[in-house]
Amino acid sequence: MAKKIFMIGAGRSASSLIQYLVNEADSNDFEITIGDRDLSLVVDKIGINPRAQAIDFDVFNDSQRIEEIQKADIVVSMLPASLHFKVAQDCVKYGKNLVTASYVSDEIKSLNAEAKEKGVLLLNEIGLDPGIDHMSAMKIIDQIKAKGGELKSFKSYCGGLVAPGSDTNPWKYKFTWNPRNVVLAGQGTAQYIQDGDLKYIPYGQLFKRTYALSVLEYGEFEAYANRDSLSYREIYKLENIPTLLRGTLRRPGYGEAWDLFIQLGMTDDSFKMNVTGMTYKDFFVSFMDKTDLSIQDYLKATFDTNSTVFKKIEWLGFFKDEAIDLEFASPAEVLQKLLEVKWLLEKEDKDMIVMQHQFIYTLNKTNHELHSSFVIIGEDQVYTGMAKTVGLPVGIATKLILNGLITGSGVKVPVSEDIYNPVLKELEEYGIKFIEEEIN
Repeated sequence: MAKKIFMIGAGRSASSLIQYLVNEADSNDFEITIGDRDLSLVVDKIGINPRAQAIDFDVFNDSQRIEEIQKADIVVSMLPASLHFKVAQDCVKYGKNLVTASYVSDEIKSLNAEAKEKGVLLLNEIGLDPGIDHMSAMKIIDQIKAKGGELKSFKSYCGGLVAPGSDTNPWKYKFTWNPRNVVLAGQGTAQYIQDGDLKYIPYGQLFKRTYALSVLEYGEFEAYANRDSLSYREIYKLENIPTLLRGTLRRPGYGEAWDLFIQLGMTDDSFKMNVTGMTYKDFFVSFMDKTDLSIQDYLKATFDTNSTVFKKIEWLGFFKDEAIDLEFASPAEVLQKLLEVKWLLEKEDKDMIVMQHQFIYTLNKTNHELHSSFVIIGEDQVYTGMAKTVGLPVGIATKLILNGLITGSGVKVPVSEDIYNPVLKELEEYGIKFIEEEIN
């Protein structure tokens, strides 16, 4: 009997996932139903295939949601993270396994006991970050421990960037995922551990404290610390490790320029401004405490702005009288509106996913350093690197669960060998392969 997959959500990150499931349908006897509020999104991605059907689906329609979940053998949710719980509750109630790429929320955690009792697997965090980062890190961590090594430092970096040749602006950056998340990135306090000491970086200092690194043949990058690195000590079973840091990658110089927006208050999303009739130049000036100076002179006097930072700000158009064309908006929303135009991926542009893990460990009283890295470049605007690295692990895990090769119950993330080994092995067939380098 055919195995029935019900997938919810067909947005940008779902293209490679849909392609994978459709391609695997005949050999694995899958029947796939994909639901989205925008039916055209699904139709465009599945084409004409007797094993896949598109439906107009509303997750808030209780009777429709329950009916579709009951018919399925497994549910794949590519919804926004806040909507997974509604789906997960029904999956547990009706005994259906669930796969998502999102972080485990406290609400999802609350279903663990009931899911175990009913033999239901709720597999989360199996996309890119979280997902591939977990699996690739745990594989090496387990190998080091198996040899008798002791980990002293683990640093992990990931970034969604643009490929060489597509990085055609002074920022060397364009939007490859949710613009709002990029504009608001880092708000709060970053926390990590360094040489046994807890470290905290408030938002106002975050982009001043960046870390330089190089990745394979792709040159130099800079990283800023993620909000929470400390929780990964428990996830990776590294409770006593002296140093653990996770960070996000950008090209060098990004942080210094972005920090200027933070210091001025232009990334604030906590209040609305009346920007009716304002230009972007007016907007910028409204955050200056010395209005007798030009923007150029103000930046030089207040921030000691160097030429590269100045070029980035000028290129965005803040020195021009271009209308914002909004009425009431937060500073972050105004900034985002401008960046969505200036940092737009052009038709021929390709994105790039970069990840690097850095391990320092002792083995036989000798110190060792190992870097494990991968870079993948997207094919086009549909099958992007982001879509591949988020969607393919979800699809592979879904197939393995349906075929009985991943088992278990309760709320899980992919940090165990039975999950990470087969998923990472198949990802290599799609060009997602880590290169390991011993650092002398």
